[in-house]
Amino acid sequence: MVNGLLGRKLGMTRVFTEDGRWINVTLVEAGPCTVIQKKTQDTDGYDAVQVGYGEVKEARLKKPQHGHFKKAGQSLKKVLREFRVAPDSALNVGDEIRSDIFKAGDRVDVSGTSKGKGFAGVIKRYGFGGGPGGHGSHFHRAPGSVGQSADPSKVYKGKRLPGRMGNVARTTQNLEIVRVDEEKNLILLRGPVPGANGGMVVVKHSTKGSK
Repeated sequence: MVNGLLGRKLGMTRVFTEDGRWINVTLVEAGPCTVIQKKTQDTDGYDAVQVGYGEVKEARLKKPQHGHFKKAGQSLKKVLREFRVAPDSALNVGDEIRSDIFKAGDRVDVSGTSKGKGFAGVIKRYGFGGGPGGHGSHFHRAPGSVGQSADPSKVYKGKRLPGRMGNVARTTQNLEIVRVDEEKNLILLRGPVPGANGGMVVVKHSTKGSK
């Protein structure tokens, strides 16, 4: 079976445990995902399945993309991703993958795109302390010294400076699945996951396992 699937972050809420405690959870609409293409060692050099998720209007896709879905005999999908599978996998084009590949207690890695916050200074972006707040100080929120003088006479690559904050790919590892609602294709993950509400996420079985 495939080790993950695509989904959509719905938001956060809280649920109560059997002993009366409440915990914060993130609701993810996981699937259903449809297998669009199957890749094998003989034809592509590796074994994987390409799955699609979410409906999309025809005008938003280009001709080659229309042909790709037409060849598979499937409806147009908004997002396509590949997942590795075993060489003897029984999945074929047209098969549907749902949230029942997970169960409560499983550990998963969730990948998404973090919220974009635009241009930000070093205090907001990296948590710099800043300078004195008094009127006599002319150094409040600036980054300070950024390089050397004669040698090497340059600013090293990777220096923490003001710039665009957020809107980057992020993965939260080893999250616990609190509950799975197979009828509604919902999984409840303990804690937060990257991205804004409504954003696309990829949920995979954890590579590190439980602690």
